[in-house]
Formats: sequence, structure tokens, C-alpha cells
Amino acid sequence: MLFQNRNIINENKLDEIIEACKQGRADAERLLFKQFFGYAKSVALRYSSGEVEAQEIINDGFLKVFKNLPNYDFAQPFKAWLRRIIINTAIDYYRRKQKYAMMSFPEQMPEATFNESVLDNISADEIMELVRNLTPAYRTVFMMYVVDGYNHREIGEMLNINEGTSKSNLAKARAKLQDMILESNPSMYYAYKSK
Repeated sequence: MLFQNRNIINENKLDEIIEACKQGRADAERLLFKQFFGYAKSVALRYSSGEVEAQEIINDGFLKVFKNLPNYDFAQPFKAWLRRIIINTAIDYYRRKQKYAMMSFPEQMPEATFNESVLDNISADEIMELVRNLTPAYRTVFMMYVVDGYNHREIGEMLNINEGTSKSNLAKARAKLQDMILESNPSMYYAYKSK
């Protein structure tokens, strides 16, 4: 028989897609990639300075997903598992590409001031665009702490920095973001500076 009858995968059943991926089926891998590309991209963009870096993180991340699918536990949500892989891939990316970007700061350094009211008149998309302009060290710590909910001990362990450096990078990221927000909106800048 020239053509084998392949089992058709139900696109709406994630467990079937994953099982087919474990068998090395390229059609299933394409389906999984297609279904979760947008989500993976949203995570990768938070940790990157733009589309090109995000695409590298996504590509490397999905390679890890396909390699580690045999270890996936169906009891846990797939999106949470994928998110963790994409975040870890982003961290690996910065370890490779920005080896010296993670600077150490003394733990006694004074905390940078941040005025929460500066954020009242700016959208989440505008904030994310500004976050992309932070240095990789500041951006990574900011996203891990503020968006993904890691504590400073966890961040330190994952990035191979001490807890004080994580705290310092977060404070400096917030202060830098505040400055960028104020500079991008001169009316807010002058109102804030006159207080």
C-alpha cells in the first residue's frame, strides 16, 4: 500500500495533539505550535527588547517543549508548563547573549523612589513598550517579579544573582520606568516635577 492511513488528530483535544507530538508526528507539532504561538509570543515579548529576540526565544522554547513533552504531566495545565519553559528559555537567552548585563550592586544601596500615581494615565501597552527599553537585567527582574510573581530569592536563584541584586534591579527598573513615563508625557513630567 503506497499511502498509509494516518490517524486524524482532533484539533480541539490537546491531549491527542500532545500524544501525537510524543510520537514525533510533524502535523501534531505544527498544530501545537499554531495553537500556542500567540500565548508563547506574549510571554517572550515581555522578556525581550523586540520581535527578533522574542522570535528566537519562541523558537528555542518550542524546541524544548517538543524535547520535553514525554515529561509533561497531564495533571498540570499545559499553558502553565509552556509559560515556565518560555520564561526559562528567555533567561537562558540572556545568559548567553547578555552575559555581563547582570550587574551586582551593593545591598546597602538606597532604594530608588517610585511614585505609583505616574502610572494612572498610561495604558498597559504603553508601559510594555517602555519596559522593552530597559536593560536586559532590569527588564528580566521586573517581569519576573511584577508580572510573573517570582520572589527575589527565586529570581536570584534562577538568574544566578544574589537577592539584593534582584531587589536593586527591580527598584532601578521602576525608577527608570517612571522617568521614561514622565519624559514621554511632558505634561505629566512638569506636573510631577512641580510637586
